[in-house]
Amino acid sequence: MRMTALKNVQKVLFFALLLAASGILILSRSGHGNVTLRIGVYAGSYWGTPDSECYQILDNAVQRFEASHPGVTVEYVSGIPTDAYSEWLAGQILKGQEPDLYFVLPEDFSLLVSSGALEKLDKLIAADPGFDPQIYYEPSLHSGVFSGSQYALPYESVPTMMFVNKTLLEENGIAMPDSNWTWDDFYRICQEVTDVEAHRFGVYGYTWLNALYSNGATLFSEDGRTCYLADEKIEASIHFVKSLNRLNGSYTVSARDFDLGKVAFRPFLFSEYRAYQPYPWRVKKYTGFEWDCVCMPAGKDGRNVSELHTILLGLSSRTAHQVLAWEFVKLLSADETVQKELYLHSHGISPVRSVAESKDFQDWLDSEIPGGTDFTPKELGNIMNTAVVAPRFDTYSQAMIMAESAVANELSSEILQKSRLLNAQREINIYLNQH
Repeated sequence: MRMTALKNVQKVLFFALLLAASGILILSRSGHGNVTLRIGVYAGSYWGTPDSECYQILDNAVQRFEASHPGVTVEYVSGIPTDAYSEWLAGQILKGQEPDLYFVLPEDFSLLVSSGALEKLDKLIAADPGFDPQIYYEPSLHSGVFSGSQYALPYESVPTMMFVNKTLLEENGIAMPDSNWTWDDFYRICQEVTDVEAHRFGVYGYTWLNALYSNGATLFSEDGRTCYLADEKIEASIHFVKSLNRLNGSYTVSARDFDLGKVAFRPFLFSEYRAYQPYPWRVKKYTGFEWDCVCMPAGKDGRNVSELHTILLGLSSRTAHQVLAWEFVKLLSADETVQKELYLHSHGISPVRSVAESKDFQDWLDSEIPGGTDFTPKELGNIMNTAVVAPRFDTYSQAMIMAESAVANELSSEILQKSRLLNAQREINIYLNQH
């Protein structure tokens, strides 16, 4: 693991004090069976959206599992905030007391695999005739792959979408973009909307990464040994973001500008759409303008795709109850009844294709979204099928910091220089192959 043993011990001690101070309790379901299966889970929503019933899906699944497995008791720790969960889990692993199975946050996956904390699932999948990996959207399933092996199953996925201020577009006589819109369409609308003196702008928060995904580019090789920062598709993506930024002159557009209805577009996770379109959250979050969302605009060499974020479920490599843990992971990840509860108690999209594209989900959208929505389960399915999953490797975080720094320099300079991108690419590749 990246943290030193000393730092890990300090964090474990800190979290132990936090537990004592906050009164976090171990929750155990009814019964005192011969086997206790422990689950690692966080409180609240990973997506940062309102979630007052964060344990409901898990509690329902536990009840079903215990009923079908006499002698088994399932328990979990309640009250661990999402932003403290990674530290808590690391501390449990350090002490050899990690749960038998646990939720895996996207940013923790590669570290947990490389540290040996997650059990490889390939043999369990191959030996289980009742489990079919084809039920999932391929990008969601691939989120749990590391170096060609499956280490975790998907629980909940969220793609990045483009939020659209429909009121601002209508005031300027501009139609809502369709699912086939392009960079050219995006730039034209931003150009038409932008009026710096009137404090009206085209877009906030659209990054070079948003652009490169939709331009058919890949920043790193799958094995994490090669960086393609100077690739022509990535260079075009950076140039496109520079052109959008120039429309704003010297003004830096903020999130508050969007919230006040002064910005036409903003990339957001789809969970934000699901959380804040229904009443009453809609009127609490964004007032004064109508809004909807659409897929990301396609670059010259790409498609209308975006990055996919997936919460995973994995088994501890040291569990003494591997078969039971595997059965429970399957229940949470693959069972249609469990996955359909995501409509009611969470804001993500089920990675199970039959659930995400079901009539039940369409009925939920029709009933919860005021005035209906342009999205259908089939269209969401297309977005999920084509979504991009960032490569998973040990040195990803530091390599991304180096790439972000290099691109920030290019975005702030007057002229984009290929030579600087080549130099940065060379430095990143040296780093990747020395670590």
